[in-house]
Amino acid sequence: MTYFSGMRTTLRFFAILDAGSIILLSPQIYSILSNLGSFPPGNLSRIKLILLLFVFILLFFSSAGLFLMKKFGLISYYIQFPIRLIVWVFSFGFLTFISQYFSNPLIFDWLFRIAIILEFFRLYFTGKIHLKYFKMAR
Repeated sequence: MTYFSGMRTTLRFFAILDAGSIILLSPQIYSILSNLGSFPPGNLSRIKLILLLFVFILLFFSSAGLFLMKKFGLISYYIQFPIRLIVWVFSFGFLTFISQYFSNPLIFDWLFRIAIILEFFRLYFTGKIHLKYFKMAR
C-alpha cells in the first residue's frame, strides 16, 4: 500500500465519521430549530446553540471535502476542531453510546475521555496528511 492510498483511506474514514456525526446530530438540530423561541435567554446558551449549528453546517463541508480529497475538507475540519471541544461534538462521540449497556456510570466517563483523545489523534493525522498533501501538490 502506498502512502497516497493510505492517505486516501484515512481521509475517507474521517469523511464517514463526519457523515455519522451529521446523522447523529440531525435530531438534536431539528429539535433546536423547531423550538428556537423556548430556549433560555442566557447569552452563553445562545452562543453554544449558534456554535452547534455552525459545526453542523461545517460537517457537510468537511465530509464532502474529505471524501473528495479536497483542501476545503481539511480546512473546514481545522475550523471545526476548537468549536467541537466547546459544544462536545466529537468524531468518535458515538463510542459513548456503549455506556447505555452498562450500569456503571464510570464507563461513560472513560468513553468520553477516549472520544476526546481520539479527536486529538484525528487532528494530528489530519495535520500530517495536510503537510504531505501540500508537499505533493507543489
